[in-house]
Amino acid sequence: MENGSRVWTEGGAMDRMLVALKNIYKGFAGVEVLKNVSLTIAPGEIRCLAGENGCGKSTLIKILSGVYTPDAGSIVLGGREYRALRPIDAIRGGVQVIYQDFSLFPNLTVAENLALNTQVSRGKMFVNWREMRTTASESLDEIGVSIDLKKLVGDLSVADKQLVAIARALLHNARLIIMDEPTTALTQKEVGALFSIIQKLKETGISILFVSHKMREMLDISEKISIMRNGVIVSEGEIGKYDAGAITYHMTGHSIDEIRYEGTRTEGKVPLLHVEKLGKSGVFKDVSFSLHSGEILGVTGLLGCGRTELALSLFGREPADSGRIFRDGREVVIGSVQDAMAQKIAYVPEDRLTEGLFLAQPITRNLFSATYDRYTNAFGLLDTSAIRSGTGDMLRSFDIATPNAHNPVRSLSGGNQQRVVLARWMSTKARVLILNGPTVGVDVGSKFEIHKKLREIAGSGVAVMLFSDDIQELISNCNRILVMHKGSMVCELGGASLQENDIIDCLRRLS
Repeated sequence: MENGSRVWTEGGAMDRMLVALKNIYKGFAGVEVLKNVSLTIAPGEIRCLAGENGCGKSTLIKILSGVYTPDAGSIVLGGREYRALRPIDAIRGGVQVIYQDFSLFPNLTVAENLALNTQVSRGKMFVNWREMRTTASESLDEIGVSIDLKKLVGDLSVADKQLVAIARALLHNARLIIMDEPTTALTQKEVGALFSIIQKLKETGISILFVSHKMREMLDISEKISIMRNGVIVSEGEIGKYDAGAITYHMTGHSIDEIRYEGTRTEGKVPLLHVEKLGKSGVFKDVSFSLHSGEILGVTGLLGCGRTELALSLFGREPADSGRIFRDGREVVIGSVQDAMAQKIAYVPEDRLTEGLFLAQPITRNLFSATYDRYTNAFGLLDTSAIRSGTGDMLRSFDIATPNAHNPVRSLSGGNQQRVVLARWMSTKARVLILNGPTVGVDVGSKFEIHKKLREIAGSGVAVMLFSDDIQELISNCNRILVMHKGSMVCELGGASLQENDIIDCLRRLS
């Protein structure tokens, strides 16, 4: 077979497929990452690619987009068979990948991001700005959205950046758009808008390969699903044949039963944390709540509601300018992170890569970065024996999988990285634990293990605040859920009968 040769099959079955990966193998340093993987995508099909981190999804996407060359197997794209795709072959065949960072230029305008490649590809020495604006406007019209063409992409919301990335893909005559975790930072309303655009693309014959860890989204948007585990597609078919339990089982190899956390009774007890009319000018106001030992209190709301700013305020990173905070019944001032730590308050950020970890540093240093002062002697020297022993204890206690604790923390999976951050803060003997989106970007198995650890932490008497827009996460783990809107607490939900739709209906009314 010559690379790029035409495929003729009996009845033209292969020709009716937009993409077909056939018996793909790929390994790195002697480790097989993909093993005999075959996958077909028809024109106008919305297919979900599901699997835990490390199952081979990213490698498969990079083979399909021409970044990696398979060790064995072949790829059929647009009726032509390739031993390996080059990136230019994939682009000419209509394959476009929208990664989580969107690969846009933040310092260029919307129009420049959309149309500059078109100008360059035509070999023009001078930019035709009128033509550029027309091209950009037409590409946005194609998906039915309106965004200021003169605005810098760096100033756009996450949702608008994603729309620009989709419009740019269409300018390159996309026939297959691969969306890698496209809803990670979107609100429920923005997810709905994205799904409407995906349906419009489908109606024009464009295929979507949708990669997500969010179970509800897989079931809502996909027509077909392919589930990977350990480099193999273990199950695939029409989405109607699957429910959340079946998808989880195929992804992990075992059943995971989420049960609701009941917590401890708090009547008559002094709360570990009590907040009265807390406010920060222009961000949130008159926020009041109590948080007891052994309780997991959820906080949710639409993007921009002020929930992240509230979390940062309680940890002293963005101190409030009005209201009162009490710890164990005693009023305290939290004007800095040091103040919060002195009050045994810990914070696990949503963006662990930029806010929670020192990526180039060893796992051990990340684990002890908040407590090194406890392991120094009178001469300022570290007790390496105690650190080595403590490292082993934390790795075991938090189920952090690594062959060597001296490896850089960036070598870990997303779930293991998050457990490192969690272990670090719990080593401070925190009594109040604030978590902002603790399972963003982690797979279903790691998500379950993190939830189990949070319940264990709360069960030991720690008071936990869980800030999240993952509705099922909140229902499964929280005793009570507070809903924020435009900087204010607007309602409190709770009870054994609370269902996912109760929170979704509340958020829809607010939007």
